[in-house]
Amino acid sequence: MAPEFIIAGWGFAILLLLIVLRAPIALAMMLVGALGYVHILDWPALLNYLKSTPYHLFANYTLSVIPLFILMGALAERGGLARELFAACNALVGRRPGGILMSVIGASSAFSAISGSSVATTATFGRAALPELLRYRTDPGLATATIAIGGTLGILIPPSVILVIYAITTEQNIAKLFIASLIPGLLATALYMLAVWLLVRKRPHLAPPCDPMSAAERARAFR
Repeated sequence: MAPEFIIAGWGFAILLLLIVLRAPIALAMMLVGALGYVHILDWPALLNYLKSTPYHLFANYTLSVIPLFILMGALAERGGLARELFAACNALVGRRPGGILMSVIGASSAFSAISGSSVATTATFGRAALPELLRYRTDPGLATATIAIGGTLGILIPPSVILVIYAITTEQNIAKLFIASLIPGLLATALYMLAVWLLVRKRPHLAPPCDPMSAAERARAFR
């Protein structure tokens, strides 16, 4: 077996051991990477790497967009925007089969365009939408699955943090990547909603319809 595969195997085994011992995953990965670097090269090479590379990575002006997007998503979540998006989508499609679940997907798509993060979108709608879904006696498994798939839209819908990192790593144009991902993101949103609609039409007990809304309530939801 090639030495590279032996080193990789030992590194993976040490990483799993550290995780089993409840070491923080980030620190475990850093330790394994550092040991592998030293084994392949030497300690001075590792020290030179640690002196220069982290600074150049974090001093990259383009990467500053990532914490700004995350901050914007956090402010939107704290301001109640996620609940308002959910209410607006629910006013639009709530009376249709699986409408309240379709509302989660639509609102997740809109929120992804603010936060740029799948994790942030999933966590936000886990707090904002799950209690409402359970209040309408939606199947708990289907409710949590819908929130999870809605969160995946954060990878595709611009401004995706993943796309920013990919563009910087591969030296691609970020704007072109955002434009290229918009149609797939919207298409994924539509297909997710269609899948929920077909499932609930076949099994109506999974997601009972929402209460009818008056014109005034709809207007307040879209304000």
